[in-house]
Amino acid sequence: MATLRVFPLACAVQNYAWGKLGQDSEVAKLLSSSDPMVQIEADKPYAELWMGTHPKGDAVILDNRIPQKTLGQWIADNPACLGSKVKEAFHGQLPFLFKVLSVKTALSIQAHPNKELAEKLHAQYPEHYPDANHKPEMAIALTPFEGLCGFRPVEEIVAFLQNVAEFRALIGSVAAEQLERSVGEDPRGVSAALRVCFTRMMKTEKKVFVDQLNMLVKRISREAAEGKDTSPSCGDLLLRLHSQYPGDIGCFAIYFLNLMKLQPGECMFLGANEPHAYLYGDCIECMACSDNTVRAGLTPKFIDVLTLCEMLNYTPAPSSSKLLAPTQSRMDPYVYLYDPPIPDFAVMKIELPASNKLYLISAIDSASILLVVQGTATGTSTAAVSEMALRRGSVLFISANESVSLHLSSGEGMLLFRACCLL
Repeated sequence: MATLRVFPLACAVQNYAWGKLGQDSEVAKLLSSSDPMVQIEADKPYAELWMGTHPKGDAVILDNRIPQKTLGQWIADNPACLGSKVKEAFHGQLPFLFKVLSVKTALSIQAHPNKELAEKLHAQYPEHYPDANHKPEMAIALTPFEGLCGFRPVEEIVAFLQNVAEFRALIGSVAAEQLERSVGEDPRGVSAALRVCFTRMMKTEKKVFVDQLNMLVKRISREAAEGKDTSPSCGDLLLRLHSQYPGDIGCFAIYFLNLMKLQPGECMFLGANEPHAYLYGDCIECMACSDNTVRAGLTPKFIDVLTLCEMLNYTPAPSSSKLLAPTQSRMDPYVYLYDPPIPDFAVMKIELPASNKLYLISAIDSASILLVVQGTATGTSTAAVSEMALRRGSVLFISANESVSLHLSSGEGMLLFRACCLL
């Protein structure tokens, strides 16, 4: 009998309120496609599909020889499956968490701590910061996707201070003028001035920022009704966020942070301490295996303004600098690799044309998780106990140094994403 080292997984679904409803959600579509017995509720938000070993959403192995055993338990019993380098570097733990996200309403102004801060926050406030690991992450768009990421070039922020009177009133003339004077000067001076401006905004007394926000919303609504161009105030986005989170300080963050508009296949990388928010769309997400998030707006969850303002990277940069372009494999023209500047994870996009009826998923020296986004195939492997029927939404765990043969059975080709750790 074959050794069980390649097997399908049932993965955890998180029904957060900001998720898309019913079949509008890519998460729900993947679930119902992979298991037709799954009943998708039309009014229920399907926000995240977790593929990994995090305690809040440990995947379950779909093999009747190991009933209800989780992937985390199996890896603990079989650490060699990780690959020798990964096993040693990450102490026998799967270092990444793989996800699909379906975002309907904005997903919090937030940042993720580095390892040092994560350990400190977890020790002090374990109920809010559930583990001691850092959480760099990247998002690969499955549909047109919107988000905020990193501080805008300082010239853009200054333009908003000059065009949006309510924003300037919130920051205050002294801080605003300091940022205006910093343009073109030493980067450290720019970052210091930016820190002062952002911190002043986030720590403003609630009544003050609510009054300014209400005035801004009223003005933009009037201008829009009169047919005026509201783009100098990011009018459309401001009104949308205010409709989702009325009276929330996070609405003003759009004047500080880059607006990212990704097309399918485009990717943004979010390093430690990088301010960001997801606004709308569906994406593949991969991150270090952690659930640590410091939030300060556009969320009903725990808010920690002081920690966020202290931890952020205040280096302004254009939105293009936040993109992570994939590189085509020299060995396999169907593979594009998204390889971020951290060791914990990488993601391969595998796009197979309909004309390709047989394909080998190559062995690598890392455990990996494979998600089928499009197409159908039969998977075979010497490390699997039987043939595996793969369709949209199927998820496979592949141990290090194991390969899987795909016999494609649909006329549409296949689209797959494979998370791994390339040390």
